[in-house]
Amino acid sequence: MKGIKIIKKEANNLRQKLIKEKQLCTDYKVRSDDNFVYLPLITDYDVSLIENIVKDYDVGVEDYDFVKAQYRPTNFMDFLDDKISQKELEEIRKSFDIVGDIVILEIPPELEDKKTIIGKAVLDFTKRKSVFYKKSKVRGVTRTRELEYLAGEDNLETVHKEFGIRFKLNPSTVYFSPRLATERSRIVNEVKNHETIIDFFAGIGSFPISIAHVKDVKIYSVDINPEAYKYVNENIKLNRLIGEVIPIEGDIRKVINDLPLADRIIMNLPGTAKDFLDVAVNHLKSGGILNYYEFSSDYDTVLKRVEDVAYPRETEVLDIRKVKSQSPGVWHVGLSIRIL
Repeated sequence: MKGIKIIKKEANNLRQKLIKEKQLCTDYKVRSDDNFVYLPLITDYDVSLIENIVKDYDVGVEDYDFVKAQYRPTNFMDFLDDKISQKELEEIRKSFDIVGDIVILEIPPELEDKKTIIGKAVLDFTKRKSVFYKKSKVRGVTRTRELEYLAGEDNLETVHKEFGIRFKLNPSTVYFSPRLATERSRIVNEVKNHETIIDFFAGIGSFPISIAHVKDVKIYSVDINPEAYKYVNENIKLNRLIGEVIPIEGDIRKVINDLPLADRIIMNLPGTAKDFLDVAVNHLKSGGILNYYEFSSDYDTVLKRVEDVAYPRETEVLDIRKVKSQSPGVWHVGLSIRIL
């Protein structure tokens, strides 16, 4: 096929020019030897354009042997081109969660009959061990969802790695969101050594263990889900901690009186955390910090709710932010507020 032979020191400039003019054939590999680089041209290259280019570089167009380039998909959708229609491709949600070796996928109801094909495509693209799809929303006090096996190994227990920490879990029996990694890191940076902390809805201990991994603190990791309690105990053993994490299984309203007053309380249950605000405020030391989360379309609603419950105690907003999108116009809002 036609190509251009050019000395190595000028090859990159020419290559970039050919790419810009859409004259470089990317279906074949660029060749090189000790002194020269060989650039393949598209079959229907622009003759006049190429003549001007080769004149500038004092090179010519000749026949050379090129090796076919190996195709590397950049999106799992590339694996589906010949399996489902273009219209269906456009309907597939392109984002998914990866928890350890497991991919958790969302599939629109109208494509449920193609779920196995889609699952296999995701497995091929991600090279993970298993693919499951969300059969239900997160529900109940244990915050779990039903997951259906699609491809790979039918095993839901995995170890997720995040900022040098390992979290063992089964995402169908406990709540965990890899999308909160940045938020966990933010809270870790807020915490000072020697704080006494209570996480009201701790799950597998993702916030407590992230904090105790680098800070000398005492954290009570509370959750009503027995599976979460099981995994937080295992995760304490999996990680080297500077601070102390104390797992507690139970309803926070029933166990709170057995716990010391806190320098900080974490309330990452954005759907219903507001129902426990009175418990949190009453158990914070003067000057203690509340890390509170709520689904909301605005900041004012979240802030006013906390201030109303805290009254007559004064408050000082340290930070309020959108953690992630929950639905169109609704955000997972995070508030860090000091209650005096």
